Amino acid sequence: MNEQKGEGAARADVIILGGGLVGMTLAIGLARHGLTSVVVDSSDPAATTAQGFDGRASAISTASWNLYTNLGIAEDLRDKGCPIDAIAVTDAMKPGRIDFRPEEGEGSLGRMYANRDLRIAMYAAAAREEAITFITNARVETRERGPHGVTVTLADGQVLKGSLLVGAEGRQSPTRDEAGFAPARWDYGHRAIISGLWHEKPHDNVAWEIFYPAGPFALLPLLDDENGRHRSALVWTVAEKDAAGVLALPEGAFLSEVARRMDGIFGPIELASPRTSYPLNFHHTAKVVADRLALVGDAAHGMHPIAGQGLNVGLRDVAALVEVLSEGARLGLEPGDAQLLARYERWRALDTFMVAGATDVLTRLFGLPGRLPSAIRRFGMAGVQRSPTLKRFFMDEARGMRGKLPALLQA
Repeated sequence: MNEQKGEGAARADVIILGGGLVGMTLAIGLARHGLTSVVVDSSDPAATTAQGFDGRASAISTASWNLYTNLGIAEDLRDKGCPIDAIAVTDAMKPGRIDFRPEEGEGSLGRMYANRDLRIAMYAAAAREEAITFITNARVETRERGPHGVTVTLADGQVLKGSLLVGAEGRQSPTRDEAGFAPARWDYGHRAIISGLWHEKPHDNVAWEIFYPAGPFALLPLLDDENGRHRSALVWTVAEKDAAGVLALPEGAFLSEVARRMDGIFGPIELASPRTSYPLNFHHTAKVVADRLALVGDAAHGMHPIAGQGLNVGLRDVAALVEVLSEGARLGLEPGDAQLLARYERWRALDTFMVAGATDVLTRLFGLPGRLPSAIRRFGMAGVQRSPTLKRFFMDEARGMRGKLPALLQA
């Protein structure tokens, strides 16, 4: 990977705006298939990989792990993630929960990683690729797309030229907005409170999704720390109007509220990391391509974290786009070719719509208060618990292993 700063010009097959977990993985995938890229990011990698920058953790599905393996990222991650051997889903810890657990020999349902570790491994893999030019602390001044290519001018005067422009800046993507995409969007009126917990009892590699009317309460397994203390990541959804109060609670009071919702499953708890939060909203674009432009990740579809699928859906975008562009290159087509972009859009349209829609429906269904909705939910969950076919369907969805998979997502 080449780092470029100051005035000058750079030319590549693809210009990627956004060097986060999706944008940089795309660059690595393209490089592995002989395509060059310039990645432009507004942040500083030294800051985003610093201890304490981001307390969030992500569930990496089986399909995403296959992608990381095929791109040479997995080796740097292998000893840092906690397997998810089972998922327990419950309505407010009442009877009638669902336990998703693969058959013996099928492997885990995924792996939990601190986002910081994912970034470190991603940058290490990118550094091994000469086909990637990485420009950091950069601000885009103009984006131009024409019949013969794309041009991006940065605030410091650098001019970047390529065949295809990719918007990978996340939910607030200026590239998407400038191009005139009109995503369906709404605000849930909720905020996710993120923290790490130490707890007395081991989590046994089980992820808990506990649904309360105010929002889901997730406990995600992490590796024990260097002293052998058991750890989990907490993602607690609260109403926006209550969030400031919850964040301002003294540590003891906050832990008391958390413990009450955990119903003692892990024994006494302590805070392992500071509390942070972010607002929850939804957006989904029906179209993800335009002339010499493609969107990936949260720039195209931002969903509720209820099922932990946001990053995984973005990585499926990456695998599909890499396959489409690399196959096009073998046929002599440039990355910005309209036929290739149309194929990428067709491939991703149904999957992203279904996952985004499912997370939205789950959020609303489990948010209905009252005894009758709770009883109906638990009746339905008991039915799923008794049906191996339904459980298999949901587990395959969680692993990202359904449908026509790009080669990079296959073992």
